[in-house]
Amino acid sequence: MTDQPPPPSPAPELFTWEFATDPYPAYAWLREHAPVHRTKLPSGVDAWLVTRYADAKQALADGRLSKNPAHHDEPAHAKGKTGIPGERKAELMTHLLNIDPPDHTRLRRLVSKAFTPRRVAEFAPRVRELTDHLIDQFQERGSADLIHEFAFPLPIYAICDLLGVPREDQDDFRDWAGMMIRHGGGPRGGVGRSVKKMRGYLGELIHKKREALPDVAAPGEDLISGLIRASDHGEHLTENEAAAMAFILLFAGFETTVNLIGNGMYALLTHPGQRERLQTSLAAGERALLETGVEELLRYDGPVELATWRFATEAVHIGGQDITPGDPVLVVLAAADRDPARFTQPDTLDLSRRDNQHLGYGHGIHYCLGAPLARLEGQTALATLLTRLPDLRLAGDPADLRWRGGLIMRGLRTLPVEFTAGRQ
Repeated sequence: MTDQPPPPSPAPELFTWEFATDPYPAYAWLREHAPVHRTKLPSGVDAWLVTRYADAKQALADGRLSKNPAHHDEPAHAKGKTGIPGERKAELMTHLLNIDPPDHTRLRRLVSKAFTPRRVAEFAPRVRELTDHLIDQFQERGSADLIHEFAFPLPIYAICDLLGVPREDQDDFRDWAGMMIRHGGGPRGGVGRSVKKMRGYLGELIHKKREALPDVAAPGEDLISGLIRASDHGEHLTENEAAAMAFILLFAGFETTVNLIGNGMYALLTHPGQRERLQTSLAAGERALLETGVEELLRYDGPVELATWRFATEAVHIGGQDITPGDPVLVVLAAADRDPARFTQPDTLDLSRRDNQHLGYGHGIHYCLGAPLARLEGQTALATLLTRLPDLRLAGDPADLRWRGGLIMRGLRTLPVEFTAGRQ
């Protein structure tokens, strides 16, 4: 059943390379003509796309839309094609993106201690140190690929530090993570193999940390040690749950920040007036425009295009459509955050936008746990780049840039830039 009149023209083609370059016109069509739209995804899975802001906010908080893939009424051809490739075989399913209350409540409570404002503030000097170190590596050259040389390694090393991965092992994590974000651009089965290697490493690391765990927690104890301590003191956290938690914090915590920095810097480089406003504000020692600016970049071209999978546990009516139990539902954050019914001039980048309750980090009980850390990394990265490399500019034609494939995330493959070499 539908309350919507038939559209005047066929729906635009989705999930092509052309669509990936600029999906916003297609999303505008869907918002107007088919706000809750059933489509066949590239994987062959049929799913509902929710594109209007009000409907998206409702769906994100609706308890009848489960995160547990067990509720998917999946046909044989769709088996295992939802979620993160390889997570089922690696026994990494019991993480925050795949579970509902009460298990979600219990696990989120355990890990939330790592992302309190105080803990994130304590981590700020390390983020600044990493940021400066990465810029040091290419500053004398006068050119760089900001994705591979900056946006990608920064959150990997940061989240590894937070988890307690030894420095000598962090390059392995960088390699595994690099395979995981290539979205089909690497060797066949490469993502699954990387997930398996990461699972094996995390299992060994958890075992080693448990063996060496002191009786009393030290200030700033790493997250894996904190999870083990909770597990050993009555919180009933299994080893699989601990490994899955560490895995999803790495997986969800790095690619979102890679894309926040990459998409954000690209938007600033292609909107010189907004970029100049921000540089002037930073030079004056002000932070207000930086803070509102990062939120606007999240809204304008955010790192997460579609929220992660949800599955109807009973009949649900959203945006004029009846959704059947077992159906997958994907909330299109990129479409909702440009809804003219919610945002004034939604296709305009305005770093000083105040009324900006975007959905870039979700909504409801699954609101992104790592949002404070991602904001810190995004603000630090953009401010440092614009301050240390004030004449930063794109190297080449923006039309030549390519966006990574994949369903959930939105990010550039590369971002080549030029600047005055050696400038401080």
